[in-house]
Amino acid sequence: MIKHQLCAQRYFEDFALGERMNLPSRTMTDALFAAFQLASGDNHPIHYDVQYCRAQGMPHMLAHGFQVLIQTAAGAGLFPHMVEESLKAFIEQSSRFLAPVYAGDTLYCSLTVSELIAGRTTGVLTMRSEIFNQDRVCVMDGVQKYLLRKRGTPSHGPTGIQPPSIAPQA
Repeated sequence: MIKHQLCAQRYFEDFALGERMNLPSRTMTDALFAAFQLASGDNHPIHYDVQYCRAQGMPHMLAHGFQVLIQTAAGAGLFPHMVEESLKAFIEQSSRFLAPVYAGDTLYCSLTVSELIAGRTTGVLTMRSEIFNQDRVCVMDGVQKYLLRKRGTPSHGPTGIQPPSIAPQA
């Protein structure tokens, strides 16, 4: 099989506090609003009816919080390619929505290594997520945590998670 590797592999100990990974910017188009509404099933008119939004005093459709949050998906950048061999799990996510995002806004997202907690064979890599709009207003911040193997630790299958053993019944 041909190996399709986009960048050098990294393990827990290869990351440094303050290391920043920018994700591609994205303008929140009407099409993205429609796709998110379809996928989420959220049928509140604040997310898809421009006239309703204007009657409520808003300039355009208001993005759903999860629609904003997904802009920080690490998969939009190189991170998942960096940790293909060391990633064991995406273990936690939290976020705060600080300002509204409307259709037409352009979002600029970044992930910054904010904490490294080492274990014996693995470590927890914590990244602060931030999203700014085109006016440099922070619209969301949060935290993502990943469990990574340390270098030299054997993996168990493609996910690195060892399947549970099943003891024979007596």
